[in-house]
Amino acid sequence: MHNDQNYIQWIRSKVGHEKIILIFAGGCIFNEKGEILLQRRPSGKWGFPGGAIEIGETPQMAAIREAKEETGLDVEVGSLIGIYTDCNMEYPNGDKAHSILIAYELDVVGGELFCDQEETLELKYFSLDDTPELFCKQHEELLNDIKTRQNK
Repeated sequence: MHNDQNYIQWIRSKVGHEKIILIFAGGCIFNEKGEILLQRRPSGKWGFPGGAIEIGETPQMAAIREAKEETGLDVEVGSLIGIYTDCNMEYPNGDKAHSILIAYELDVVGGELFCDQEETLELKYFSLDDTPELFCKQHEELLNDIKTRQNK
């Protein structure tokens, strides 16, 4: 694998659009009002901060790294919210994947919100009753679990 390629690009260079297993980690960041932080991605759709686990990383390490890269915030991993699977994910470019998302509560311990415009077009806190449509089934399931937890 070349240093200038990420893992998914490297795998795709070998298998093309064939279905592969991808494991992602990320989570939910709450503000003091109980609102959740969502990220508008280059596709224009919203989702929780997170991304692919890289070789040598634990899911917790990936969640911390992805939160920093995509939001500018330093976080600590809290409790596990859930594990979400989409066995038949298909990306707009034709890539197919069996996707697994490991999602945590993420507690902010530093940093400042910023958008890098490459992975994050916009960051915004939303109340649980007023969230936009999310970009994939797994993020919708995560949102539903967060709402269920808050109503207990």
